Amino acid sequence: MNSTYSKRERFKNWRARRPFSGATLCILSGLIILWVPAKLYEVAAAPGSILFVGFFLGGLTLLMGVLSYIMPRLSTLLGVLAIFSSVLSIMGALGGFLIGTILGIIGGSLLIAWKPEMGTNDSIKQPNQDHFAEKEVASGKEVLPE
Repeated sequence: MNSTYSKRERFKNWRARRPFSGATLCILSGLIILWVPAKLYEVAAAPGSILFVGFFLGGLTLLMGVLSYIMPRLSTLLGVLAIFSSVLSIMGALGGFLIGTILGIIGGSLLIAWKPEMGTNDSIKQPNQDHFAEKEVASGKEVLPE
């Protein structure tokens, strides 16, 4: 692996193409939310307990963070699901003593707000042939190239 980039530069490039901060906060939120039902499992494990809801919603928040790393184009949808699951986790896991809920809301919001970097300026420029179609649409008349 003779590469001119150091590990730090490769990580920086990888991080720039993903919603890194939002996904990291969602993973941290999921772990905090999962911690509460894991500690209460021995005490409150009874039929009909809503403790399993805490496991489900904490795991869902954690999963949304991991999937944001893997599929960054779906960050808006994953952010909405992370916010919903972290807010609903108040029911089954006390929201990770509300710290997990707050981190989940912030992380989900960052996932929603993240936009992928667009191409370079060279790839955005259109060739001259497309200007005829633009003139035709703008004027409402048919313009023929000569």
